[in-house]
Amino acid sequence: MKLVIPMAGLGTRMRPHTWTRPKPLLPLAGKPMLGHLLDRFRELPITEYVFITGWLSEQVEEYVHANYDIPAHFVEQTEMLGQAHALWLAREHLEGPVFILFVDTLFDAVDFSGLDAPGLDGVIFTKEVEDPRRFGVVETDATGRATQLIEKPTSLENKNALIGLYYFRDGAWLARACEELMERRIQTKGEYYLADAITLMIQQGAAFHAREVGVWEDTGKPETTFLTHRYVLEHGYDNSVEAVRPGVAVIPPVYVHPQARVARSVIGPYVSIHAKARVRDSILRDTVVDEGAELEGVLLEKSLVGRWVKLQGRFRKLNVGDSSTEEL
Repeated sequence: MKLVIPMAGLGTRMRPHTWTRPKPLLPLAGKPMLGHLLDRFRELPITEYVFITGWLSEQVEEYVHANYDIPAHFVEQTEMLGQAHALWLAREHLEGPVFILFVDTLFDAVDFSGLDAPGLDGVIFTKEVEDPRRFGVVETDATGRATQLIEKPTSLENKNALIGLYYFRDGAWLARACEELMERRIQTKGEYYLADAITLMIQQGAAFHAREVGVWEDTGKPETTFLTHRYVLEHGYDNSVEAVRPGVAVIPPVYVHPQARVARSVIGPYVSIHAKARVRDSILRDTVVDEGAELEGVLLEKSLVGRWVKLQGRFRKLNVGDSSTEEL
């Protein structure tokens, strides 16, 4: 069984952080998003990991080799022609059972049983959402069998969103579908999408079933990343007890790296402070402070602070009378 992770995108919605680092390596409660995802496959019999990289690809290779002892292969996508194009580039690795996982997704409470059931060619993992228009959706019949996938729908009628996790019993069939998609120039909004390749496989007789996950968190843009950060801290990454220091008020959940230094500050809830960061005389809430950053005298909420950033602010002294309005 193989795990293929396409991650060649530029991560434009997470700029300026992705100018210097690929989006899968942005920190979230002590480790990059890529690390959280790889950890979720530890219990599965994965025999090969395939990373389809692009922007700053060498950083992904360095991270994987430094932190995971796994059989890893790296394929570079230099043209941003879409998801199906990325998978076609990795076609020599698409043989036998394959998981496809996109790095904008964090999932829990997933049922991986019965993947070898007779007559099942694949599983499309979904989650019901209020507004599916930023994602894709799957249409199913009464038995749960997929009949069509629609990328970036324009209506709210179907709320079974694709979470970016798929299982294929025959990876080679997927590779052929991706190739046919490009030969016939079947595109959605100018790109070759995996959803269209799966629809093509369904038209050719493949039996896919939709399977809803219990938890799905999205890290595709800053506002959803904060929600995912909250979820991760609440589910196993809170080290509030270890984070307590003299003169520091800790409001759980928080993650503070052992090599971080915090003094005369209030941190939390939902704060991550990574290795070699320094925080003094500050108040932080819903904030991620990356490696080596230095903060002094700041009050931050819903903030992403990059590596080696230096921020210095000041608290104010006020003498404000009745019925006054002051914006700070």
